[in-house]
Amino acid sequence: MHVHVYILKCADGSYYIGHSDDVDKRLHQHQSGIFPGYTTSRRPVELVWVSEGVGRYEALAFEQQIKRWSRAKKEALIRGDWERVSQLARGKSSKKPDSTP
Repeated sequence: MHVHVYILKCADGSYYIGHSDDVDKRLHQHQSGIFPGYTTSRRPVELVWVSEGVGRYEALAFEQQIKRWSRAKKEALIRGDWERVSQLARGKSSKKPDSTP
């Protein structure tokens, strides 16, 4: 079974990270309030990122990892900016290096 990690952007601008083997069904649950919890009072939500399908344990581990990331790192992932994700993983500052000698 392939499970996907997904990121929702909530109406208040916050992000919700989850995993599911049926992202469309889960998105409907979040939108309708059937899925109780964090997103219930932050609707509507928008699906902004979905991973490729992996095993359930890998998906859960990746979900937990992303939840610990900074907002900047989550937004780099959403944009597909892997260079920035890597920089933030190494603890680089958000400033670009000065190009003057």
